[in-house]
Amino acid sequence: MRRLVVTADDLGRDPASTDIVLDLAAAGHVTATTLIPVAPGARDAARRARAAGVEPHLHLTLTGERGLPPWRPLSGGASLAGPDGALPADPHAVGSRAEPGDVVAELDAQLAWAHEAGLRPAVADSHAGTLYGLHGRSFLAETLAWCARHGLAFRLPADPAPYLGGPPPAPLAEAHARAVALAGSLGVALPATVWTNRRSAADLGSYETLRADLVARLDDLPEGVSELFLHPSTTGAPGLDDDAGTVRAWEARLLRDPAWHAALDRAGVGLALGWAS
Repeated sequence: MRRLVVTADDLGRDPASTDIVLDLAAAGHVTATTLIPVAPGARDAARRARAAGVEPHLHLTLTGERGLPPWRPLSGGASLAGPDGALPADPHAVGSRAEPGDVVAELDAQLAWAHEAGLRPAVADSHAGTLYGLHGRSFLAETLAWCARHGLAFRLPADPAPYLGGPPPAPLAEAHARAVALAGSLGVALPATVWTNRRSAADLGSYETLRADLVARLDDLPEGVSELFLHPSTTGAPGLDDDAGTVRAWEARLLRDPAWHAALDRAGVGLALGWAS
């Protein structure tokens, strides 16, 4: 049986994105969302999510975003922040200078923040991919051990090819296989695969191309529970250039599109709330 978690990332990033994500969740167009705990709007987003009966996943965040007010680590870890005390916008800065002890302390602080906000997330994932080793040093071993301690599932695909667009190169494939084996030994639940839209508006050319791309991938979903994560927002969201805003507006449109929901039905793909066992 093939099932799909449809996730709207970046709850709390900015007011416009938060409004759209919560509207999508209330309408049943997404089955999960992820909350950025270091964003200034996170506490209000958490309050609104609780009021709507939505339990966000924890979007573990070690970077800020250009064009937005600075995001700061909750733990004060020295290797995580720049001279101004803010998280870097460049994920490569995390991969080059962050210390594992500081990373784990920040994960602890972000989970504690979520609990203090009245949330009980069952799933965690990595904003901007900083924990995966895609931008330098990998923190997967520490993160998976941390997830095991706290009983959290983690967004790491058992099969990475659909996300990467093909088999990973040998060094990455070996590191990924070790991480999946470690997750299995620790009892950390993983999705069968993960996918998203990675194309720009200029490359796509139209909303219809985005929809066709994502619909075409439904037939390739493996057995088990997979995840599609998107970043629905609006062209007017702060910190987004015209191209990024257009893509995020198209993604919000897709999630409301009856043709998308009909394609899920035709492909025999059921919706799921999560992959945690």
